Amino acid sequence: MDVVKNLDAVDEASSFQAKSFFDSAPVLKDADNTLLNLDIQSSFSIGGGPASHIVDHFQMIHFSNVSSSLVVQVYKAVSGGYLLKLPFTTIFEYLQQMLRLIATSMKILGPNAMFYLAAAVSDFYVPWESMAVHKIQSASGPLDMRLAQVPKMLAILRKEWAPTAFCVSFKLETDKEILLEKADTALKRYQMHAVVANELSTRKEVVVLVTRSAKVSVYRENNQSDVESPLIKLLVEKHSTYIMDTKA
Repeated sequence: MDVVKNLDAVDEASSFQAKSFFDSAPVLKDADNTLLNLDIQSSFSIGGGPASHIVDHFQMIHFSNVSSSLVVQVYKAVSGGYLLKLPFTTIFEYLQQMLRLIATSMKILGPNAMFYLAAAVSDFYVPWESMAVHKIQSASGPLDMRLAQVPKMLAILRKEWAPTAFCVSFKLETDKEILLEKADTALKRYQMHAVVANELSTRKEVVVLVTRSAKVSVYRENNQSDVESPLIKLLVEKHSTYIMDTKA
């Protein structure tokens, strides 16, 4: 597969870093329960057609920053069994449970799976073995802390965990001059199918969907609506085309 070949250079370093991260991470307590909740192979009907659980692995958000209509949609999805919410607290829980566990479980769905990777993961963390067991004493003097870099998991997701899934990542910047360049780099380096480029100051009004063939600005429809609705519609169209092209 061409995608796999293109990822080889990136993947060698990423695999080593990821292995070190997972080897040193604490044991995931709720892994079995998460797998039971996922139940990827047991599909149910949405709108007359079969569909698997839609997994929400975004960070917890303040409802005050979200439109009321979106809150209602999320509530209906959760109560109706269409949206499985999996809360997490640490970077270890996110990368083990939210990304690796879910991705490997969704591999069976092939091109029908979509990863909408909107969670803003920290770039740095304190390794588990470096964390203090007891309260740090102030009498010890000034505190020096050395942070490790969080491994880049997108390449591994694309090559190993769910190689045929449709993958969408996000790129947020405060400098619009470098935003599209960075989105292009992420698209090519990690072989994403799309990257949502959003500038911090205007992220609620407009985003740019970057693909291999085009850069499309997506605007919210009015001051009372959110930009997510037209963005999701466009991504559903892109994903549907990808599914048809893959199966052709």
